[in-house]
Amino acid sequence: MEAIQQFAQQLIANVEKVIIGKRPSLELITVALLCEGHVLMEDVPGTGKTMLARAFAVSLGVPFKRLQCTPDLLPNDVTGVSIFDQREQAFTFIPGPAFSNILLADEINRATPRTQSALLEAMGERQVTVDGVTRPLQRPFLVIATQNPIEYEGTFPLPEAQLDRFFLKLTLGYLDEASENQMLRNLGGVHPIENLTQVVDGHKLPELAQQVWRIHVDDTLRQYIVRLVFATRQHKELMLGASPRGSHALYRGAQAYAALHGRDYALPDDVKVLAPAILAHRCLVHPESALRGRRAQEILSEIINQTALDIED
Repeated sequence: MEAIQQFAQQLIANVEKVIIGKRPSLELITVALLCEGHVLMEDVPGTGKTMLARAFAVSLGVPFKRLQCTPDLLPNDVTGVSIFDQREQAFTFIPGPAFSNILLADEINRATPRTQSALLEAMGERQVTVDGVTRPLQRPFLVIATQNPIEYEGTFPLPEAQLDRFFLKLTLGYLDEASENQMLRNLGGVHPIENLTQVVDGHKLPELAQQVWRIHVDDTLRQYIVRLVFATRQHKELMLGASPRGSHALYRGAQAYAALHGRDYALPDDVKVLAPAILAHRCLVHPESALRGRRAQEILSEIINQTALDIED
C-alpha cells in the first residue's frame, strides 16, 4: 500500500500550501477520491471551499470546472447541448461542465430539482444522457458540491435520494487564530494557488481505487460496520437510518483510510473516524427530536459510543 500512501501524502501536502489547518478534512476528501465518491460541503461563505477544489485539481493535474447553481440553471448547462452545424449539416455535441475530472457545484441547493436530477445521473452512473444519447464521463470524476447552512430562501433542499449519492459530507469551519494568522501571511503578494503545481498524476486514481479493495477487513470489523448502520435504522429518534449504500461507503472508506496511513488492514478506529462524515447525512431526525435541537451528528456519536466492536462484549 506504499504507492497509495505516497500518492495521498504528496497530494495532501501540496493542497496544504493553499488550505492550511484543515488536514482531517483534506484526508477525508482524499479518501473520497480513492473510493471514487463525491463530497458535499456544508459551510458558511468564505471558508475556502472553491479554493480547496481548485487546489486538488491543480495538484492532480486534471481538468476542473466550476458550476454556479442558480434557479435558472438548466440540465443542459450541466451535461452539454447538441447544436446544429450548418457546414456539416449535422448536430454537434458541445460537452458541459460534467465532462471534467473535478466539478465544483457551488450552492447546489439553489438549482431546481430538474437540474439536480441531471447532476444525480452524472454522480451515480458516471454518464449523462442528452437528446436520447448516453455518453460516459471520464475517470476520475469527483463532484464537490457546496451549500450554505444558514441561508435557505429561494433554495431547493436536496432530497434524501440525492444526499445518499454523496460519499461523505463535511464542514471546513473557521480557522483557529494561528492558522488564520498564517493564512494572511501566505496571502501577501501572490495567492498561493497561483504558484501551485501538479505533484501527482490524477489519472492514476482509478488504478489506485482498485488497489484499495486489497485492504483486509476482518469479519469482526465488517460485522461492526453492519451493527452501526442497523443501529441508525432502529434508533427511536431517527426517522430514516443509513442505507446499504452507506454501509458500502463506510466499508470502502475504512479500506482507503487504512491505505492512506500505510496499512494493509483496516482498524475499528478507521470506522469511528469516518462514520460521522459518511453516515450522518444519510440519517433523518424525527421532527419532534429536531425541535428539541437534536442533530444527526450528535445521535450518531452516541450510537458509535454505545455500539460494541465484538457482539459478545
